Amino acid sequence: MKRIILINLFLFCTSYLFAQNMDNEMFSLTKIREGVKSKRVGSYDKTGGNNDRFTNIKDGEKMVIMNVEGAGIINHIWITIAPKADKVNRNDVILRMYWDGNSFPSVEAPLGSFFGNGWDETYDFVSAPLTVAPAVGKSYVSYFAMPFSNGAKIEIENQSGTEISAFYFNIDYVEMDKLPEDCGRFHAWYNREVTKALPEGENEWGTLGEQGNNLTGDENYVFADIKGKGQFVGVNYYINCPTTMWYGEGDEMVFIDGEKTPSIVGTGTEDFFNTSWSPKELFYHPYFGYPRVNNETGWLGRTHVYRFLLSDPVYFDKSCKFTIEHGHNNNLTLDLASVAYWYQHKAAPLPRSFSKEERKPLPAIRAVDIHLWRDAWRNAHGNKRDLWGNEK
Repeated sequence: MKRIILINLFLFCTSYLFAQNMDNEMFSLTKIREGVKSKRVGSYDKTGGNNDRFTNIKDGEKMVIMNVEGAGIINHIWITIAPKADKVNRNDVILRMYWDGNSFPSVEAPLGSFFGNGWDETYDFVSAPLTVAPAVGKSYVSYFAMPFSNGAKIEIENQSGTEISAFYFNIDYVEMDKLPEDCGRFHAWYNREVTKALPEGENEWGTLGEQGNNLTGDENYVFADIKGKGQFVGVNYYINCPTTMWYGEGDEMVFIDGEKTPSIVGTGTEDFFNTSWSPKELFYHPYFGYPRVNNETGWLGRTHVYRFLLSDPVYFDKSCKFTIEHGHNNNLTLDLASVAYWYQHKAAPLPRSFSKEERKPLPAIRAVDIHLWRDAWRNAHGNKRDLWGNEK
């Protein structure tokens, strides 16, 4: 009985507080808008039939799925593809978005990585702005607001090596006479790097001796290097770790407006992603989580973490270089990829593109690889028949 009373009290207090907050999303739905009209572009069958898809997209082919003029804001995207990901790797289908008639994209990323599935994998992913929906990641959904004042174009490019037999999509947006002047432009950028260990080795947790310090962030992995005024609003981070050692002692270091010393410095990778103590369990929150964790010994293998800074964006006036260490003092070799999301005062080009070969993930380290390393270690220690493994 006491538990029921407490639950009811919690629900009452939550509802009361929600109702009093006139800035909340539900309250904003009551406002009647002027000069705004809902529109959609989609793959529906224009004949009225049921063939609601674009078909037979050849390898190497680009397809424009949205090309509209005027001002507006995209507020919803839904996509699904056939065949399955084992035939068409979703990270070899490239998504590009162009704002305001520009010839350069301000969004460019593999479709899977953009929406929240890394590597050549599909899995369910849940967050507030992005979701990969059930049935083991069959559809891709975005609720990011994407403003434009002079046209919007979205295209995909098939780099999978095979044909996309069916591409379904709906893109919902609002059309308006004039975009509010304070609306920034949505940007997203995919980065990928196989990081280099320190010359003295992968000295994590001081295993090999005294550890060094990192004050400059020169060798940090880069989520985004932004020139202009705006706000950084999130990242999907894909980590492939070739060792059983914890990959996440690296701190985030954020350089705002050209500063030489970062004004934002973290306490560890898992801490930036709002977790703690080296987790490896599935967890979903609207703003952060672990939708993919390794099932190997220690932290060997693939992990996907995300954080969306929807209530706590990182603001900047001139520039923002958002980085993170790969292990403490950048001591680990890791296969890293990420998609960063931000808004700028105007559409801007991205740092660079990545070819299919450059995106190809390194193979997973297997139990047999570790056994081969052990055999080499045994031989280096005289191949005694009772060697255990912790001898130095």
